[in-house]
Amino acid sequence: MRDLFIGLFEKLVTVFVVLMCLGVIAGAFGAFVAPAPNGGIIPAILVLVLGSIYAVMMGGMMYLFLGVYHNTKRTAEAIEKLAER
Repeated sequence: MRDLFIGLFEKLVTVFVVLMCLGVIAGAFGAFVAPAPNGGIIPAILVLVLGSIYAVMMGGMMYLFLGVYHNTKRTAEAIEKLAER
């Protein structure tokens, strides 16, 4: 049952990362078409660059946490094998 939840969480993280990337693209487009004082090419590029950095860092941290879970599980299995000897 625990593996089911971890597997579903991995899929949810993937969906969340894709949605963050789509949000960054939509935000950059919104900044590009905004009226003159607050919009234009420079704000659009800033939203695209900074939003991409944010999406990569947040997605990377979520995948890092999942990796910690898998490494902890593998370590526990290895210790159990050593204990059987």
